Amino acid sequence: MTERVSEQSGQTVIGGATLLDLLRRQQGEVVGLGLILAVVVLLFGLTTPRFLTIGTFQSITFQLPVLGILTLAMLMPILSGGFNLAVTFTANMAGLVMAWVLQSQGGPDAGVFAFVLAVLAALATGAAAGWVMGIIIAYTGAHPILVSLSMMIFLRGLGEFLTRGGDVSGFPDFVGSIGHGTVLSIPAPMLIFIGCVIIWRILLTRTQLGFTTYMVGSNLVATEYSGINTKRTLTLIYTLSGVMCAIAGIVMLTRFNSVRVGHGEAFLLITVLACFLGGVDPFGGFGRVVPVLLALIILQVISSGLNLLGASQHLATALWGGFLIAVMVTRWLLWFLRGGKRDS
Repeated sequence: MTERVSEQSGQTVIGGATLLDLLRRQQGEVVGLGLILAVVVLLFGLTTPRFLTIGTFQSITFQLPVLGILTLAMLMPILSGGFNLAVTFTANMAGLVMAWVLQSQGGPDAGVFAFVLAVLAALATGAAAGWVMGIIIAYTGAHPILVSLSMMIFLRGLGEFLTRGGDVSGFPDFVGSIGHGTVLSIPAPMLIFIGCVIIWRILLTRTQLGFTTYMVGSNLVATEYSGINTKRTLTLIYTLSGVMCAIAGIVMLTRFNSVRVGHGEAFLLITVLACFLGGVDPFGGFGRVVPVLLALIILQVISSGLNLLGASQHLATALWGGFLIAVMVTRWLLWFLRGGKRDS
């Protein structure tokens, strides 16, 4: 995402479009997604009387955070023109490390200090997984999909070997209360998610790393010629993605009160779908946190609505795949109608 100032108009130009154009586009995406959300809520509200209830919306606020945090972990790599297929297994591995630390400190009798130590160990695990991917991508030029796929297979195999395919449980009671508790009637996991959204939005819009992330995603070679250390940027992007995965793993542990390598495998598809539905350019260089957040809410509302209608989870997964295909076809049609010009 390159930036220059037009001498004729004095307007800031980013990736070939003026800043005003980008702001208008973002506002249009937010309005469009808001209308879709309103239509979906109205549709399910008319279809089943159980949908428009406090219980349903409480359920949504408890289910959304894990998926949302994993989507944020996917967002930065896509913005940089990459991908992170290892988000769910990084989260699960971080959760496993946290579980082992808690068990080594007394299991059900572990105290607050042990919990803090376990959280730090989980964050370090996620950061390490992301750092390894970032180093390989940045310094070898390997494709992010291949690198993250390799990491996904490695973490899955390692986790299955260490746990023998079973669950790890036996934590202090206060750990479960974090995943199921509320603060001022707001679920604690939702507060964690909101905090992550705020941090990511500030990071992408107010920091040098956010600016260089968009630049790398827009044109890696041009960014290198501009004097920016792209290798350091890519390494940091994937490291932070790993940290966000670890936060998701911590929330999953507190929600399920157990850890298993295969927890949340289906979330990978939905994180990608949420990013693309939220207007993130699959080639990198453009995307915002707020539209992605709205897309997440839409997907979670659809999932909850289908569940109330008694639809099979397998059918819901099939619909996600079909939805993703529809989004990609729509984007191609828009690209074609613009005369084959890439979205800026």
